[in-house]
Amino acid sequence: MNQLLITIMLAAFNLRASLENTLHDRLTVPPRKGDAGMSTAEYAVGLLAAVGFAALLYKVLTSSQTRDLLTSLLHRALSQAF
Repeated sequence: MNQLLITIMLAAFNLRASLENTLHDRLTVPPRKGDAGMSTAEYAVGLLAAVGFAALLYKVLTSSQTRDLLTSLLHRALSQAF
């Protein structure tokens, strides 16, 4: 009986170690060779694109048509019976 318990415990320990190694291998990203990241010009282009998108989104969300649409949608949603 003790031998069976020891065998089961060793199997569980080996399974746990195997799962930990597999998880570690899947979560560890190998280092990239060559290009280490974005250059200053790429950051500038990305920043300009983000600012342009934010300005467009602000303009759309603050327009009177969008405000009216959202107000009517909210009014209809709250006036529905449960």
